[in-house]
Amino acid sequence: MTSELNRRELDVRGLEPPEPLQRALEALASLQPGEQLHMLIHREPFPLYAKLREYGFTHRTTKLADDCYEILIWHA
Repeated sequence: MTSELNRRELDVRGLEPPEPLQRALEALASLQPGEQLHMLIHREPFPLYAKLREYGFTHRTTKLADDCYEILIWHA
């Protein structure tokens, strides 16, 4: 897995659609192989998952205790 040094943070909790998706796609556009995007969001981003598949990314989603979601994204 990727080290903390190769991980970008994106906190979009509280933003209304489509801004979380737009910000995620902007961050992914410059994500290099070996880097990972760590995203926090207040709802499960189903539209993002389709885009990740389309653009060749892999992800792992975890529902946190505060009902937010942590999503780790990297190049497949």
